[in-house]
Amino acid sequence: MPSGIGESVPRPDGSLKVSGEFAYSSDLWLEGMLWGATLRSPHPSAWIRSMDVGPALAMPGVFAVLTHEDVPGERFYGLEHRDQPVLAIDQVRYQGEPVAIVAADHPETARRAAAAIVVDYEVRTAVTDPRRAAFDPSCPAVHPGGNLVRHQPVRVGSTFAAEVVVTGEYEVGMQDQAFLGPESGLAVPAEDGGVDLFVATQWLHVDQGQVAPCLGLPPERVRLTLAGVGGAFGAREDLSMQVHASMLALRTGRPVKMVYGREESFFGHVHRHPARMRYEHGATADGRLVYVRAEILLDGGAYCSSTLAVVGNAASLGVGPYEVDNVWIDAYGVYTNNPPCGAMRGFGAVQACYAYESQMDRLAAACGLSPVEIRVRNAVSQGSRLATGQLIDSPAPLAEMLTELAAMPLPPDAPSTDALPTDPAGAGPDLRLLPGGVAQATRGEGVRRGVGYGVGIKNICFSEGFDDYSTARVRIEAAGDEPHVLVRTAAAEVGQGLVTVQAQIARTELGVERVTVAPADTGVGSAGSSSASRQSYVTGGAVRAACVAVRERLGTLRAAHPELSLVEVLERCGPVEETREFRHRPTFPMDPVTGQGNSHTQLALCVHRAVVDVDVDLGLVRVVELAAVQDVGKILNPLALEGQIHGGSAQGLGLALMEEIQVREGKVLNPSFTDYLIPTILDMPPMRLSILENPDPHAPYGLRGAGEPPTLSSTPAVAAAVRAATGLDLPRVPIRPEDIALVPASRP
Repeated sequence: MPSGIGESVPRPDGSLKVSGEFAYSSDLWLEGMLWGATLRSPHPSAWIRSMDVGPALAMPGVFAVLTHEDVPGERFYGLEHRDQPVLAIDQVRYQGEPVAIVAADHPETARRAAAAIVVDYEVRTAVTDPRRAAFDPSCPAVHPGGNLVRHQPVRVGSTFAAEVVVTGEYEVGMQDQAFLGPESGLAVPAEDGGVDLFVATQWLHVDQGQVAPCLGLPPERVRLTLAGVGGAFGAREDLSMQVHASMLALRTGRPVKMVYGREESFFGHVHRHPARMRYEHGATADGRLVYVRAEILLDGGAYCSSTLAVVGNAASLGVGPYEVDNVWIDAYGVYTNNPPCGAMRGFGAVQACYAYESQMDRLAAACGLSPVEIRVRNAVSQGSRLATGQLIDSPAPLAEMLTELAAMPLPPDAPSTDALPTDPAGAGPDLRLLPGGVAQATRGEGVRRGVGYGVGIKNICFSEGFDDYSTARVRIEAAGDEPHVLVRTAAAEVGQGLVTVQAQIARTELGVERVTVAPADTGVGSAGSSSASRQSYVTGGAVRAACVAVRERLGTLRAAHPELSLVEVLERCGPVEETREFRHRPTFPMDPVTGQGNSHTQLALCVHRAVVDVDVDLGLVRVVELAAVQDVGKILNPLALEGQIHGGSAQGLGLALMEEIQVREGKVLNPSFTDYLIPTILDMPPMRLSILENPDPHAPYGLRGAGEPPTLSSTPAVAAAVRAATGLDLPRVPIRPEDIALVPASRP
């Protein structure tokens, strides 16, 4: 069996998840447990005049009904800024804000009791236009300090005139992480007056740091263990049911389980920031960039979440991986009464990427160049500087990646309607090969093919001076007639294969095949969040450092007992255990006026080519193929890596063509997978991949975080291909059928 770094080691949870045997957080169970439910506001903005919990308390089987008055400690929490109430106090700022919580002996009883609570609201006009929230002094303030969360400028150079100028306004809709496992967990009251919380999350210690103050408890009495996670993609960085379940457990003295339904899940977590962007690119006649101006406006919704960092990423990466001496960027994040927005795969860079890549295609057309050539002429490389002045001091072979991508064979031309292959069931032509697929919306009339390219650059690990580190404890001991290694970290396995990678590192460094990775919990030092494509880098670095320390101690012991085998040494001397922290090189905040500074520790590149068929009469799109070239520094697990690139590309395709939370006047119109569409196996095309290994000398094993970059470049590539097929501008994603079909007069 393959076992070490560089091998496609099987995932220990893989077969369990495929067979349905894997235990997710929603499967947790304890004898005598109660069920929790949440009452949420139906209004995006309102004062709370009064609340009557009597009808709920009077229901048989109800054990507790709690409001903001029952919060035992601090009443506010937050990922970066503590602005969010545990339960609404005197007002609600978004539809779905938690107002009260209930514990009962049956989930249906809990839900009925929550619905029985009577709340008298004084509804206000919601602030829903982010531009008005940011720039109109007469706009009501969502929070007492105003609506601006962060404004981050980037200022470089002074030349803002050029021979060729292209401008554009772009919009990115509100995308949902759409994980399949809803928010859930189990809180168990402990004998010491604390609580043991088993929960699906991305960051155990930051949860602990928010939950404990709200409960009025020291952190050591709020113990968290990672339960099975059914996907995350950023949405589990913020709290959902953690404080609520713990409050109910401490009040009732019974274990309390909370599981959101699908509709509630759409209200219970943050989403990707929708964006409105204005760009202007200036270039020489032969396509060399002279300047970029940009305004990036990000709607953070009702609470801060990670908006501060999202704005920083959008600003620092706002011109993309291109060399340009003159930059004027203004990135804003604002409060509104729309749903709260926070982390999602790509984290600020996705929105900017869609705009600057759309601009590069416009510039290519204006200069008479191909989409590939315009990008090659302006591509960064090792030694280039970002708009923030940061030096790219590790390999960045963007021009070579683009050249390789363009040289990949294109898929065969679309078959004519009367020459479609027979479907596998032999029931007639294979309609999956046409836009609209098995819905039989088209027979191929008006179908046009388009090819488009997209390039993205993404920061890896946390940025702007954050103390980003991870902790690992590694123990080796004799187990029967062989050595056994136990790896313990607080790093969250959210589906990315981190458990597998940790074991691979231990086997590689210690030469021991039998390795166990313990469940993640707060009994070991923080590992940070499973986000920013950072865990292989930072937790991998910590596991490696702890293994090296164990190996060094073993070397000393074996030198003292040369006549003994490793197992005999361990039996005589006892287990060897070491704990190590790993930190990457420091980063620094962006200058608040100029945006200059070394704000990122590592940068990753991915390039995509999309081939699409579009029925221009019906507005239907079929993605025929995606091809990608990505530099990952060092491949740790080839099969898992391919899965990450496929998954990131699928989420980017979803943003390009179908995924959007529809919000009108602050209210969500489609909180279900019936109406919020995500790509299925029929929507995801075959992929051609080329994975490059140009080691980063600053990273463990030379690796480069790989999970997020494909999400950036796949979206503009698909959009560019649709533009190529239709001749339309299409300045907004997701591209809807009516964006294509209802404007035939604009099409060449």
